Amino acid sequence: MTFQGALIKEQNVTFGIVIVKPRVLDNPSEAATMRAFGVRAFGPVPIVLMAQNARGIPTYSGRRDIVNFLAKVPLQAIPWREYTLT
Repeated sequence: MTFQGALIKEQNVTFGIVIVKPRVLDNPSEAATMRAFGVRAFGPVPIVLMAQNARGIPTYSGRRDIVNFLAKVPLQAIPWREYTLT
């Protein structure tokens, strides 16, 4: 499986972000599956899911302190890359 995401260390907290479709945020089972993929890719760190609406506005789901931090960070400032899990 290939997905877009980022591994970030900020203020002594390392966490992963996985980009998902908006419907994943509304489906607890799919969200848990995507978080598991994030842990496989990034290791045992908190995983935040991010989806964008049709206008490109992001919505984050995950640990509240990380979500609040990400809400203030421009998307283009995040070091996105493609990950492949085999």
